[in-house]
Amino acid sequence: MLRRALRLRLGPCLSGRGLGTYRRGSTLDWDGKVSEIKKKIQSIFPGGAWNPLYDTSHLPPERSDVVIVGGVLGLSVAYWLKRLEKQQGAIRVLVVERDHTYARASTVLSVGGIRQQFSLPQNVQLSLFSAEFLRNINEYLAVVDDPPLDLQFNPSGYLLLASEEGAAIMERNVKMQRQEGAKVCLMSPEQLQKKFPWINTEGVALASYGLENEGWFDPWCLLQGLRRKLQSMGVLFCQGEVTRFISSSSHMETASGEQLTLKRIHEVHVKMDHSQEFQPVECAIVVNAAGAWSGQIAELAGVGNGPPGTMQGTKLPVEPRKRYVYLWHCPQGPGLEAPLVADPSGAYFRREGLGNNYVGSCSEEEPDPGNLEVDYDFFQEKVWPRLAQRVPAFETLKVTDR
Repeated sequence: MLRRALRLRLGPCLSGRGLGTYRRGSTLDWDGKVSEIKKKIQSIFPGGAWNPLYDTSHLPPERSDVVIVGGVLGLSVAYWLKRLEKQQGAIRVLVVERDHTYARASTVLSVGGIRQQFSLPQNVQLSLFSAEFLRNINEYLAVVDDPPLDLQFNPSGYLLLASEEGAAIMERNVKMQRQEGAKVCLMSPEQLQKKFPWINTEGVALASYGLENEGWFDPWCLLQGLRRKLQSMGVLFCQGEVTRFISSSSHMETASGEQLTLKRIHEVHVKMDHSQEFQPVECAIVVNAAGAWSGQIAELAGVGNGPPGTMQGTKLPVEPRKRYVYLWHCPQGPGLEAPLVADPSGAYFRREGLGNNYVGSCSEEEPDPGNLEVDYDFFQEKVWPRLAQRVPAFETLKVTDR
């Protein structure tokens, strides 16, 4: 009876014709049709209102080839997966984001720097590729009918200062960086003073300066540009939290006769925001790109929960730590020629915009997380004296406002 009633009542509305078109040439008013369908269904059943058309747009798909957990790095992984697929739509990619506003994401809270001055060749190569990507950002992330991206890149470079203890290490690092193709120069205290007369060179034995492909940019613009491009490429997004992995096991024997147990994740549970419900997603591959929270995601997959001394028993050494970045205004500061300066004491700063504003902090020490009083005291007692010692112009600024 129910099936017959639905067929009789709803037959004229739900014809075999596509829902997106109308034969008379006008656009189908889908919202109006949905409302009409609801009213007809409610007229069939007695009692209160019944809403069978449950909105599932916030739920992830039941199946995906690849599930990526994370922020901007996850977006980059999704982009290259889709870019390198041989046939459009061949790979179904789902990005699970805990917070689609990115209010607590490390990317948008950073100072947005890019440099090649690392101690490992792999990091230098990664950064050189990233510089080329950023330089030609609109060749990679352009979307038809959308405006081009403006990353507001400031090619002012990084200026790293070394004491006597760190000079030899800096020389070795710069030699390797040059071998990898980075444009970095070494400067003596005299050369440093000549190029940047606003710097106090006391305690500086050597300096390295990036001549190309270094500086800072707008990380928010990059993140939004990646997200916009991925949507145009068919990548799926879901706001939720990964709470569980379902794995299957298989056993094998090595050539030496050792028994191995191999596990493969085949299902991800995604908990919906502000809800206890979760959606299982079948998948072939999971990518852990959760940044500072990657260690927690790895634990869900069993990484670090195995016997001590084994690969499975080794935890992923990544954890979130509180960091602070401060903004101040100094009309007598270094001005437009200021690069990002990293002092041997751990203090650093860079120019912010064109109005004599600067941002900086100290990377080797950190205040008590969440305590604003300690936060202020940390800046006034630890960060500011180091910056003012290195840049005498900063001494003219009295830090009194909380």
